[in-house]
Amino acid sequence: MVVALLLLAAHIHPWEGSGLFLLLLVSIPVDIWALGLCARTVFIDRLKVDPRPGIGLQLWIRWAVFSALALPILLFVVSTVAETAQSVVSSIVESIKENIFVIPVAEQISLELVMWGSVASVALILCLFGWLFGLGWLAQPFVKDAKPVVGSAVDQANFWDSLRIPADQPLLLTAFTGLGVVLVFLFWVLLPPTTPHPHEEYVYTFEKKEKEIVEPKKILMEAEQVLANAELAVLKLQEENPLDSESAVKSKDLPKESKQINKIDTQVPVKGEGKP
Repeated sequence: MVVALLLLAAHIHPWEGSGLFLLLLVSIPVDIWALGLCARTVFIDRLKVDPRPGIGLQLWIRWAVFSALALPILLFVVSTVAETAQSVVSSIVESIKENIFVIPVAEQISLELVMWGSVASVALILCLFGWLFGLGWLAQPFVKDAKPVVGSAVDQANFWDSLRIPADQPLLLTAFTGLGVVLVFLFWVLLPPTTPHPHEEYVYTFEKKEKEIVEPKKILMEAEQVLANAELAVLKLQEENPLDSESAVKSKDLPKESKQINKIDTQVPVKGEGKP
């Protein structure tokens, strides 16, 4: 769970791609430790024997190799049985529909699912029993090499409790605490967007906000530059449209009387009301 949380903090999905590979890789030591603990518990409690140290690693290697070979075979067997059962059931249902009576679509789907699903389920259960039998067969040599536990049930419980107590408790506590601190810091390093931090515009109480100094000369220079750019733009427009600029100049040079005459000439004559 801790590794999955760290992968999520690093924006890596732990259920696909490289995230799943890293999660499975990191889980191997945990699996070995848990397998050794469970195996030793079962051996002492049920079989009344104490296995030798290192049973977790040895048993995990044997079971991993056996599972890598057996599980693909089991998958192939179950899929083959399911496909064969589907074909046989579909042929039986079609023959019933042609010779006996017509089966509705919904009832046909349910009937076929129950028929071939039952066969596939039985095949899956038998394959799982065979796989578990193989795991038990691989664990038998460890039982034969184990030492018998002598005494009553209370003595066996005390013996198992003494095995679970670490020899150096301060060292274990220090290592556990240090690992937790490292994981916490790693989590916050991998998750910078949501890490609590002050806003960029936040000003601390012991810091004084700098006042902006207004420089009149600088503002006047910027205004002059803007006016110069505007004058250049006007000149460029006049160069691009010389006809418009000449007509504008001529109209300025004409006297006021000629301008009025031109306005009268350009007006459209209005017809009288009485004239047709």
